[in-house]
Amino acid sequence: MILPGHRAVRLSILDLGRFDVGPGKRTILVPAFLIDTDRGARILIDGGFPPAYAADPVAAAVADGLPAFGRLIDYRPGQTLPGALAALGLTPGDIGLAILSHGHIDHVGALPLIRCPLVLTAKERADPRPCYFGTARPVAWPEVETLTITADAEVCDGLTLLPTPGHTPGHLSVLVTLPESGSLILAADAINRESEPAEGFPDAEDPTEAARSAARLHALRDRLGAGLFWGHDPAQALELRLAPDGYR
Repeated sequence: MILPGHRAVRLSILDLGRFDVGPGKRTILVPAFLIDTDRGARILIDGGFPPAYAADPVAAAVADGLPAFGRLIDYRPGQTLPGALAALGLTPGDIGLAILSHGHIDHVGALPLIRCPLVLTAKERADPRPCYFGTARPVAWPEVETLTITADAEVCDGLTLLPTPGHTPGHLSVLVTLPESGSLILAADAINRESEPAEGFPDAEDPTEAARSAARLHALRDRLGAGLFWGHDPAQALELRLAPDGYR
């Protein structure tokens, strides 16, 4: 256990902007997650787009080659990671532990900002740099204490990390169990939208592995009666309690 004696008591979903996945396809929420424990620890899961996108999202996108895939939209100061934390009265310095689901561009924005221990799978950390987007690798791993896992790992009571390879080889999902809301599965891009399994996981590096991971999450949902939050499902995003609201 990484934080012994702590229990997860609140989950906040941070709105870090919207991304238009190609004309006419879908517009998705870019989320990050903040978990509070009963002893005052704050745990961040993912971090949206890198800080360069806050300064000039158009120039950053061109530099990364992102227009070939889509475009970041509705990206206001309050939807940067620092802005979203500030709305809760927090700064990146208040984060005591960071968890990375995987190294893609819309998840690594916290890495240049954190000064706390980082947790991710050993497979994901084996990349010399986060996999980011296409051939671009501009973000370095932060020089912080790094804890890598190779199997399910308990962070604290009510917070378990679940390796779910397929979307990337080292992808990670999260199981949160809260006092009132019960069990919630944060699938991240292991299942990035409800329709992805039926579509054959076209966004996964290894669709066969992704299907196995998704089946595992579906079975866990059914066994626990858990809520399942897909990574970027447009319809579900309309139903989520976004910060400052949250789940207890």
